[in-house]
Amino acid sequence: MASSRDRQRKLARAKLDRQLARRAATVRRRRQIQAGVGAVLVLALIVAGSAWALGAFDSDPKQNTAAEDTCLWTPQDATANTNLKDAGTPETKGLPTDGTRAMTVTTNQGAPITVELNLTNSPCAAASISHLASRSFYDNTKCHEITADGALRCGDPSGTGLGGPTYSFYDEDVPTVPSASPSATPAPGQPPTYPKGTVAMISNPPGSNGSQFLIFFKDLTTTDPKYPVIGRVTGGLDVVEKIGALPTVDNGTGAKVKPKTDVVIQSLTVGEPVTAAAPSPSASGAPASSPSAG
Repeated sequence: MASSRDRQRKLARAKLDRQLARRAATVRRRRQIQAGVGAVLVLALIVAGSAWALGAFDSDPKQNTAAEDTCLWTPQDATANTNLKDAGTPETKGLPTDGTRAMTVTTNQGAPITVELNLTNSPCAAASISHLASRSFYDNTKCHEITADGALRCGDPSGTGLGGPTYSFYDEDVPTVPSASPSATPAPGQPPTYPKGTVAMISNPPGSNGSQFLIFFKDLTTTDPKYPVIGRVTGGLDVVEKIGALPTVDNGTGAKVKPKTDVVIQSLTVGEPVTAAAPSPSASGAPASSPSAG
């Protein structure tokens, strides 16, 4: 009997030892797993911290670029200048910046004048004119001046030279002149700064463009360009030349620049953007330019 009880004790002891061994192994495995997970977490935190320090979580530059303003419009006070006309403000983002847009100016002086606006060099001027045209801003307004520089000045509903929308924008494509001759006299043989057919903005003061523009009916060469070029005439240049030859009278300020016969813009429209398959010549067919008036 005694030996039988001893055997049972030994078997029970062996069973207990096996259970304890299994428990110890389980504990060891659990600790190893926990240690491994902890190491992975620490490594992940180190990697994430390094990536953050190197700017990996910064916003996508392409997204930032897409969100940037294409054009900025500076508000103008219509109470301080009653010649201004509120026509809202163009969009600032998502504006076309490549190709051309067709502008058609129909006057009481003959066939329509067609213009190719340069979106690549003057996207904001084109956006502004397109916006104003969509609001009929130019319709039934007068081209109030035939300038001494050989251009027809239009786009001011007030006809005073001080009118425009209730916003302004900066110069874009002002021509550059050869730096070799700083004198007031252009160098012989120098190409015209503003070739005949050039269309340019004019603002007063310069750099605060609004709605007024010039259409040149003859070449202008100058060492001090002020007018940002926005495009070129593609049709009806003979009409512009005919208007340029009209007699002028005093505009009320002592300047004999007002057309004796009213030149009325019956409508001004702007088409959809067209992307050129190949680079097209500069909007004016020559250096860009910039005038002065709202």
